[in-house]
Amino acid sequence: MSQPVVHFEFWSQEPDACSKFYADVFDWKIQHIPEMSYHVVDKTGKDGIGGGIFTPEKGEWPAKLSLYIDVDDLAPYREKIVANGGKILVEEQEVPGVGKFCLFSDPDGRVLGCWKQTAHGPPA
Repeated sequence: MSQPVVHFEFWSQEPDACSKFYADVFDWKIQHIPEMSYHVVDKTGKDGIGGGIFTPEKGEWPAKLSLYIDVDDLAPYREKIVANGGKILVEEQEVPGVGKFCLFSDPDGRVLGCWKQTAHGPPA
């Protein structure tokens, strides 16, 4: 079975303005969670996926957008990525109570993420 894309993120130096743009233009429902410094984008219709908008804490991350691919275990996918010419850019990090992720680049330099959700539910 192939692994689906389940979440997207826009990395912005102005997440409030970015959120307002997408809410105003596309009528996206976006909730700001101040304690996480994160804007949660509701799923965009019955076939859409949810996402988030935020400013990376440790300076500029390697792109302005990422898609997250759902996996059952991050470790073997990190190994497969490297074995097939990709690079791990951000090692495994936990999103408390939600899941874990890592960021990688493919051989063409595109930045994507692997996502392993916890039993508590899908990414926001």
